Amino acid sequence: MSYLMLAVTLIGFAISLPVAAALGLAGIAGLWLSGANMLILPKEIFSAIDKFPLAAIPFFILAGNIMERGGISSRLVALAKAMVGGLPGGLAATCVLTCMMFAAVSGSSIATTFAIGAILIPALVKHGYPRGYAGALQATSAELGIILPPSIPLILYGVAAEVSIGQLFIAAIGPGLFVGTVMLIFTLLYCRYKGYGQNDHVDRLPVAHAFLAALPALSLPIIILGGIYTGITTPTEASIIAVFAALIVGMGIYREVKIRDIPVILHKSVISVAMIMIIIACAGLFSYMITRAGVPDQLGRFLTEHFESKLIFLIVLNIGLLLIGMILETNSAVLVLTPIIAPVAIQIGVDPVHLGLIMIVALAIGMVTPPMAVNVFAACTVGKIPFDHVVPRLIPMIGMMILCLIVITYVPEISLFMRDFIYK
Repeated sequence: MSYLMLAVTLIGFAISLPVAAALGLAGIAGLWLSGANMLILPKEIFSAIDKFPLAAIPFFILAGNIMERGGISSRLVALAKAMVGGLPGGLAATCVLTCMMFAAVSGSSIATTFAIGAILIPALVKHGYPRGYAGALQATSAELGIILPPSIPLILYGVAAEVSIGQLFIAAIGPGLFVGTVMLIFTLLYCRYKGYGQNDHVDRLPVAHAFLAALPALSLPIIILGGIYTGITTPTEASIIAVFAALIVGMGIYREVKIRDIPVILHKSVISVAMIMIIIACAGLFSYMITRAGVPDQLGRFLTEHFESKLIFLIVLNIGLLLIGMILETNSAVLVLTPIIAPVAIQIGVDPVHLGLIMIVALAIGMVTPPMAVNVFAACTVGKIPFDHVVPRLIPMIGMMILCLIVITYVPEISLFMRDFIYK
């Protein structure tokens, strides 16, 4: 049965079926072959989405779309440029720093790409940076959107692995800041080596002025994440607060979101939420069937017999995640792989919170690695850049992100220090 489900899934991917359709058909094929009652189909589909933490996803998506339109990204860009724009390559560093700040309120790398890329890619090109480099930098920097909290893939992992989302969010701060800092330093050194950004100080605001203008935007992550970390709100409750806070900032303070914009924002958010929820529902059926077929147990026995060392297991895991991330969308990969990988990793001795961060960082790299490279396509779209101009510029950046992944994998304290400090 498991082989038939795998075959149906791979054929579905090969003929470019939507991920949800491929997983759903594989689940139905498994039900049919096993002779199980077909009433399991609606039951498992409903059970997959009938989970309270998942309610955070539509609200974080809605809040991110409000922020994207509400002038928040432009204020954050101005602040980041005021902080580092005086250095050679400072505008490129501004891209990384702004993505770090916007990631703390959006939870999505695609939203980060469109919100920040629409401002910074043209600015980078205007200041003499190659167009391909500007697209590659934006695509890789935006990956911080799914590493730093509140991250939508982390929410999905927490639900699939039955791990506290609050703990995941706290643990994600270390890897997110680590990746962001490494990318920031690498960008400045690379630009100095290439001679980019000698005039980046032009049109740079004073830090105090930029900070005051960005203060309402900076208050959003404090409100959202502060409520979670202090235990005042759950992640789901914080997502609802995020929507109201984004509306207050976007409509009441910056006044860039108009009443007429609300239907457009809601329409965009509903489409995004529907796509994710359909994938979650079909992945729930798929996960139920592979568990029923005993795939996690069989895989666990195979891995523990052939890869007894945790060191070797993590190497194999990272290679597999990098390859899968190149061809499968991140949310789908998290939902499909977590029920299979998590029991095995825990049995070998990997902390489930640490595992979640390894998975998200590895799959984030996949989002900027061809052939799929969803974030690269998004950057090319917003910057009107040919895809083949961006790909060669990605190589050193992907290399740095892989080095970050290795460090995060084998130095678990980066992920677990804050979690252990707060919860133990």
